[in-house]
Amino acid sequence: MVRVAVGCDHAGLELKRKIVSHLEDLGHQVLDLGTNTEDSVDYPTFALAVSQAVVRGDAERGILVCKTGVGMCMVANKVPGIRACQVYDPETAILSREHNDANVLALGGGVIDHQTALEVVAAWLKAEFAGGRHERRVSMIREIERSVLQREVHERS
Repeated sequence: MVRVAVGCDHAGLELKRKIVSHLEDLGHQVLDLGTNTEDSVDYPTFALAVSQAVVRGDAERGILVCKTGVGMCMVANKVPGIRACQVYDPETAILSREHNDANVLALGGGVIDHQTALEVVAAWLKAEFAGGRHERRVSMIREIERSVLQREVHERS
């Protein structure tokens, strides 16, 4: 069982609802952070909420859905500690976990058929980080993140 934070904007609502149901059917614990309405909302709000839940440890992984997945992925990757991926097939989903230790998945509810999206989610949640040679590369990502944050703090003082 994986604790998964899930969020969407209005364009991703239909797929998010299917994903939440699918996750529950698979026995995962779901933290639904919205939106739960078809009213127009701003996707950065929900991408940030899910990303923060993952960084805080409220969830082990996050799933974001908007029309294309692009905006959600961009926002999530601004949050230190997040390695978000945008994928459209199960093989890439698996590799994002095995090679990159991706902890947030972004999907486009308007560009991926819903059955494939559910297959992507299942494959992504089942896959584990392979470590080994990939650990060095993920460590490099973390180091880049730290150096950028340190530079920003230094520039502000």
